[in-house]
Amino acid sequence: MKFIDEATIEVRAGDGGNGCVSFRREKYIPRGGPDGGDGGDGGSVYLQAVSSINTLIDFRHSRKFIAERGGNGAGRNCTGKSGDDLVVDVPVGTIVNEEETGELIGDLVRDGQRLLVAKGGFHGLGNARYKSSTNRSPRQSKPGTAGEKRRLHLELKLLADVGLLGLPNAGKSTLISAVSSARPKIADYPFTTLHPNLGVVRASAHRSFVMADVPGLIAGAASGAGLGIQFLKHLSRTHLLLHLLDMGPNADPLADAATIITELQQYDDTLAGRDRWLVLNKTDLIPEDEREQRCREVVDALRWNGPVFAISALAHTGTEALVHAVMDFVESRKGLEDGGEDG
Repeated sequence: MKFIDEATIEVRAGDGGNGCVSFRREKYIPRGGPDGGDGGDGGSVYLQAVSSINTLIDFRHSRKFIAERGGNGAGRNCTGKSGDDLVVDVPVGTIVNEEETGELIGDLVRDGQRLLVAKGGFHGLGNARYKSSTNRSPRQSKPGTAGEKRRLHLELKLLADVGLLGLPNAGKSTLISAVSSARPKIADYPFTTLHPNLGVVRASAHRSFVMADVPGLIAGAASGAGLGIQFLKHLSRTHLLLHLLDMGPNADPLADAATIITELQQYDDTLAGRDRWLVLNKTDLIPEDEREQRCREVVDALRWNGPVFAISALAHTGTEALVHAVMDFVESRKGLEDGGEDG
């Protein structure tokens, strides 16, 4: 199953209702004046960010969204009913661009945030509006204006605090299933994960963060090879990258690390410079008396001077310490961001 993180949709706001030409006709009231009412405004189209939706896959089947037209005016100064607005739910983190021009319309980053993408047409005017001292019986009215019509390109970037980075079979899916309630598909072959999974990791009461298990990269991913850059973009909003290395007996962690670092640098220098911690996974496959030395050799060979965690996601060893360290880091980073906004 392909993860749909991009979609193109058409939105059309409702047209405004037409104004009415009508004259008052009542018994005992001769020469009644104009009483044609205005039409109703057309409904607008809004996109609304909803945290319960994680993908854009629904837009594979529903691509056109049309708001309700405004009602026409009627006699006796009756105004037409305004068309109902149409609200289309999209995942939090959806970026909305005009398809033809590429113009950025909005970025939906908060649950419940709404974005107007097509304005409803303005109501037409009835002939009662045109009555004047010199024109007592106007037969003039105005039709409603057309609602806006747009073709939109939607792009989703996962809003996760922490992104898991590593080659296929590095153990990312196993780790996210070990520390959260997410249950991604796991198997012993490459590219088990074909779309990102989000898991909420609970460190303690009222302390949690969102972790993204992003599909494994291969050499040439930044140029589109394998699953390509469509998944590298999902790491761009994370506070922290956890770089998982397979420490199993048949793995080559040094070569794997070099591949990932190269792809990050080729894709985005900013992403390559993001905070990144080294997580040596599958240490349970190393004999216990050789484990510490083996991990030290890898760290030294990489000339790594950042945080290092040796874990086994499958055996759940070392994962608790990793979770608490990540939680502290995420809280401190968010605290800095909130302080900057307040200032």
